[in-house]
Amino acid sequence: MDLGLSGRVVVVTGASKGIGLACARAFLREGATVIGVSRSVEHLQTARHQLQGEGLVLHVEPADLTDSVAAQVVMERIEDDHGPIDVLVNCAGAARRTPPAELDAHALHASMQAKYFTYMHAIDPVIRRMAARGRGAIVNVVGQGGRQANPVHIGGGAANAALMLASVGYATAYAGKGVRVNVINPGTTRTGRMQEGLEASSRATGKSKDELLAAQVAEIPMGRIAEPEEIANVALFLASSLASYVTGAVIPMDGGKASAI
Repeated sequence: MDLGLSGRVVVVTGASKGIGLACARAFLREGATVIGVSRSVEHLQTARHQLQGEGLVLHVEPADLTDSVAAQVVMERIEDDHGPIDVLVNCAGAARRTPPAELDAHALHASMQAKYFTYMHAIDPVIRRMAARGRGAIVNVVGQGGRQANPVHIGGGAANAALMLASVGYATAYAGKGVRVNVINPGTTRTGRMQEGLEASSRATGKSKDELLAAQVAEIPMGRIAEPEEIANVALFLASSLASYVTGAVIPMDGGKASAI
């Protein structure tokens, strides 16, 4: 099936690992020109070499997206080098899970900076240019932690909830200008962030990581955690012309765990 993404310029933030890397791979396989953005030059180069071994060419641009100026500069450089950005997929930034006893003002600010502002800084220099051209798609990979309260994810959950509201707000504001903005909310997914979360929960509860993971899986009706590639497949759809009438959607991908309408 042709998703109409061949030749499109796609920026994936957080492309060096996890869901971001899976998204970069998926768009490359569709023939898109993909530029991966991440803070770590080392991680980006590792991802680039890994994809090169699969016959895929990832362009990389290191940038710290917690800095709004750096975000603007890197997006301008990408457009200068590769042409107008057609698709922005935000995966960069993860708020650390913090047991309540360790949660303080600094940790709360860090959570918003790491997740909420990283996404907003990436969107800001891109969305108006998309609107001026009359087309564009933004996919924000956020997380179910913004809908389900978790004692060790208070700061990150608040950032996720804010991102959902901002995403739907942008979708409404720019729908008439040809720009679509959608959200994917993964549940537990097999990434390094999952391990970090298990470690924080282990410190808070005294239970082992294996025990905690088994308990999480037991709560998922599908009986397993998600793979990064499964999240990437939905990002492909939302960015493609097949989703031309989809905007402002918040899509849960938690294996049926959140049984809420």
